[in-house]
Amino acid sequence: MVKDSYLVGLIGAGIGSSLSPALHQREADRQGLRYLYRLLDLDVLGRAPEAVGDLVRAARDLGYDGLNITHPCKQLVIDHLDALSPQAEALGAVNTVVFEGGRAVGHNTDVTGFAASFARGLPDAPLEQVVQLGAGGAGAAVAHAVLTLGAGRVTVVDAVPTRGADLADSLVRQFGHGRAEAATLDQLPALLARADGKGGLVHATPTGMAAHPGLPLSAELLHPGLWVAEVVYRPLETELLQAAAVRGCAVLGGGGMAVFQAADAFRLFTGWEPDSGKMLADFEELVGVERWGTSVR
Repeated sequence: MVKDSYLVGLIGAGIGSSLSPALHQREADRQGLRYLYRLLDLDVLGRAPEAVGDLVRAARDLGYDGLNITHPCKQLVIDHLDALSPQAEALGAVNTVVFEGGRAVGHNTDVTGFAASFARGLPDAPLEQVVQLGAGGAGAAVAHAVLTLGAGRVTVVDAVPTRGADLADSLVRQFGHGRAEAATLDQLPALLARADGKGGLVHATPTGMAAHPGLPLSAELLHPGLWVAEVVYRPLETELLQAAAVRGCAVLGGGGMAVFQAADAFRLFTGWEPDSGKMLADFEELVGVERWGTSVR
């Protein structure tokens, strides 16, 4: 049911710098909606990630219309939901929960968000060989997005080998034999060399976030024949993107994914059609930059 007043929130750890509240509320203001977006930060609340179920139940009881879910709860939240959209079920990860008739229904807008951002920021990027670092909730979404965009093969690398293997197996079941495989961290040099001129690197781990600074791999592995796409957007220019740009890689920041997934979540929460173009402009204003998420050579 479309109405004119909404209460939503975000559950995650270390989310104080999230731009989701501002993006949602600015769009709601344009549409003449009353919209309150609250942060439910596990770090501030002193709760473990496993408390996500308690927070979802509390939000439902308090009359929330929906929740966004971020690291580290995108997979943990599933056991506490009444139903999943087909895409969320296929991914095994949820970033958006909508409360409908007393039921909590999980969705995933990370897939469409990353796909839209990639198509906008790296429209001519080769996709024959894609190496993805990270197989968590965000990793599952972006791997699906890359394959949907036509990638020949995605090789998933994760610090927990079984998690990478599970994601690769899931991708093969959905996209077909040969479209995905798992590899270990020590294979990264060979994998990135093989992708030279044929593809690039998708980074889908928390490394590089304000609370988790650093590089997820040696900068020496990056070379001009690769593009590098990031899911982290705070900071907008992660150490990985800076290192990649210096070495001549085409780069894609995480800002576009953040905006497009927010637009899709706004639609799910409200039933109103968001103006993604204006939300992109909002993002640029909020981060105080004129260019972001574009190819750099």
